[in-house]
Amino acid sequence: MTIKKIFTEFDSISAKQWKQQIQFELKGADYNETLVWESPEGIKVKPFYHNDDTNVNLNANTSNAPFTIVQNIFVHDVKKSNARALDSLQRGAESVRFTIESESISIEELMQNLPLENVNYYFNLPFLSIEFSNKINDFATKNKANIIIQIDPIGQLVKDGNWFENLEKDFEKLNTITSKTTVPFLTISSGMYQNAGANIVQQLAYTLAQVNEYFNRISAINQPITIEVAVGTNYFFEIAKLRALRLLFNTLASEYNHNFDCHIIATPTKRNKTLYDYNVNMLRTTTECMSAILGGADAVANLPYDALYHKDNEFGDRISRNQLLILKHESYFDKVNNPADGTYYIETLTEQLAEKALELFKDIEKNGGLISQLIDGTIQRKINESAQKEQELFDSGKEVLLGTNKYPNKNDQMKNDLDLYPFVKQNARKTLITPIIEKRLAEKVEQERLSQEQ
Repeated sequence: MTIKKIFTEFDSISAKQWKQQIQFELKGADYNETLVWESPEGIKVKPFYHNDDTNVNLNANTSNAPFTIVQNIFVHDVKKSNARALDSLQRGAESVRFTIESESISIEELMQNLPLENVNYYFNLPFLSIEFSNKINDFATKNKANIIIQIDPIGQLVKDGNWFENLEKDFEKLNTITSKTTVPFLTISSGMYQNAGANIVQQLAYTLAQVNEYFNRISAINQPITIEVAVGTNYFFEIAKLRALRLLFNTLASEYNHNFDCHIIATPTKRNKTLYDYNVNMLRTTTECMSAILGGADAVANLPYDALYHKDNEFGDRISRNQLLILKHESYFDKVNNPADGTYYIETLTEQLAEKALELFKDIEKNGGLISQLIDGTIQRKINESAQKEQELFDSGKEVLLGTNKYPNKNDQMKNDLDLYPFVKQNARKTLITPIIEKRLAEKVEQERLSQEQ
């Protein structure tokens, strides 16, 4: 018997028949109240999705081009950072992201002996310098290196509350950089919205609005734009989020005759990570990386399980890297072309998230744009409202973090293991806007437990 004959023996079942059977099994319970739930984004999620109800063909184009495994390296000592990059690449990393805080860093020394062919290097710059950007561009051009500079003045405003200098001078420098560099230089740091508690529709809309500010204020963006995203724990929603992001970006970019696809770097969120029972963080980051890959991320930088309370260390880096190596080389997550296409649930979520985000984006633009709404506090207020709703769900036990607000191990002791301060830091100072503060759900519970440790 052939496979074709096997399938022809089964009658097709319509959506109406499925629903009738479900209602019969419910024995009088209300279908909508029992089985349909509403997400924080206002999306009603049904118990099943069927071709009869799905007329979606989004062509999100999440190709099977292999995602790259990114190693994050914060540059303190150039020689040590160079050695660490070389070691990471030899042990499974495929890209390196250097975070550089000083213009005095020697690019040649940092990149000495590092392989340049088929390896992407990201230079994350938390400062704005035409001269330093030119140095990176010159090195890339001279050595035919694949380098992406990451600069985001609006992200600086969002996170810090102030521009690097001010709006006019920051964008004047960006326009100079775009006229002098050939490597990609512009980044949208959208992960901070997720880490601060924004829901998915808000994350998408604010990211799109941030892209639009750059299109409006920079005369000609002739390189791909990088978008950093944080991936949360809602598995299918996060797959749909990345697919919707690419669709929305390409729709907006076409209006400006920008013909480059965006370059998406995904990292697991910090919002649901915990100090106690920290090994569960590995399970959380694994599913979040899976969502990122299936959603079409170009690069994934995993979050070490102990990143909250330990400084960068070889063991944590190795484990986080190995998680991605297993997904890539043992689970073959990079082998299927457009893996989410044709799945009625994800296709429907992608469409609904994109539509809702586009509606919110249009409202932001109608009311002056992202920067204007950051200055008047609208964006901060909306994120705070979403974050508070999620916090209330966690505090009431309806949103569960295993080992923290459900099945906690009371014998866990963490006070003596903290290399880093794992909570929101208070830094009272004068700022142009109220910064958007990243905060984890478990912070209050953890602070109470730490105070009770002997």
